[in-house]
Amino acid sequence: MQVQIELPKEFLNDIDYIKRELETLKKSFQPKQPKTYLTRQEVAKLLSVDLSTVHNLSKRGTLQKLQIGGRVLYLRSQVEQSIVKLNN
Repeated sequence: MQVQIELPKEFLNDIDYIKRELETLKKSFQPKQPKTYLTRQEVAKLLSVDLSTVHNLSKRGTLQKLQIGGRVLYLRSQVEQSIVKLNN
């Protein structure tokens, strides 16, 4: 013996609406990427420059350095944003 329950039409419409909204969210959802930190040496290697150049860029404010304890770190995204395109 099976019991069948008929749901009200409004309830079914709400379920359909929720399904559509979830599908829309799935399509536009971008998972948050963790921040990547680089050491001075990694920044120098990434930019193909000497450590003294990284120091000078930091001193001038071109690169924003962060510090935790005695370690100096740079956000990779900020390093990449500091690279500017030159017009020829």
